[in-house]
Amino acid sequence: MEVQELIGALFNIVLVVMIVATMVSAGFTTTFAMLGAVLSRVVLVVLVLATGLAIRPLVGWGLAELFSLRTEAYIAMILLAVVPGAPLGVKFVMGARGDVTTGAVFQVLLAVVGSFTFAPTANFILETADLGEGVDLPVGDLLRTIVFLQVLPFVVGLLIRHFNEQSALEWNGFAQKVIGPSFLAVVALGVLGSWQMIVDLIGDRVILAGAIFSLIMIAAGYFLSQGGYSTRAATAMIQPGSNSGPSFAAVAIAFDNDPAILGAVTAILFMQIIVGGVVGPWLGSQFGPELEEGEAGEGAVVDVTGDQAASAESSPADAGA
Repeated sequence: MEVQELIGALFNIVLVVMIVATMVSAGFTTTFAMLGAVLSRVVLVVLVLATGLAIRPLVGWGLAELFSLRTEAYIAMILLAVVPGAPLGVKFVMGARGDVTTGAVFQVLLAVVGSFTFAPTANFILETADLGEGVDLPVGDLLRTIVFLQVLPFVVGLLIRHFNEQSALEWNGFAQKVIGPSFLAVVALGVLGSWQMIVDLIGDRVILAGAIFSLIMIAAGYFLSQGGYSTRAATAMIQPGSNSGPSFAAVAIAFDNDPAILGAVTAILFMQIIVGGVVGPWLGSQFGPELEEGEAGEGAVVDVTGDQAASAESSPADAGA
């Protein structure tokens, strides 16, 4: 087995571990009461889903066309644009001093619903864009894979939390110890398998397109929302980050871990992390509630609009990789 094949095999194994651990942890830290409280706000739910599942793919598609991205970068942009619900988004919400519970529930909702819409939406855009022979997705295979790796673990974790809260919280501690290292391993293996491509992307238009995409989605999430700052910050900061698991899975299944596509995916993800990590704290410092002296930004969030107060310890926030 060649080194590249070994890296690809390890990448696929670690990817499965990361996806399952992330989604089962989200289930462990979600309750039916939390879901009900947020989902009862029907108009807000519709706005968030429309932004994440309809506007988001169109923004990614539009930027790929506007910047005339080469085929591999174009594919990477679409694969990331059509899959919202990054667990890291909850960390962005914390940085912006938003409503963590609202952000966490919507992050999970987008990830679960996106599991069903990801493959058909991405395939429709790639086929319509007419990027050449072989640029399409095995929708059935991807749909089954993503649902099995994302939806099933979440449902199992949610049910365990409902019927045995103590066990769920204990097991979540183990899941948390797996998520961080596995995410870093996925990124590291992705970089190892495509480092030359990533170096070549320095100064490339895909970097700028990725940054602009993140900024546009933060704005869309903020203005296409309801309520005061706390809620709007939550719906804004969950939008720029992509749920990387399905995107990496698509590259593995449909494109045989193509190094150029992996490199572009990794580069765009880095830009999402940078933009979310900078814009979130800036929003919080400019418009967020004042924190008491010594209060950590990741603790209870003061909700000045009367929305539900949030605590990072009792929400899916810790499911972030």
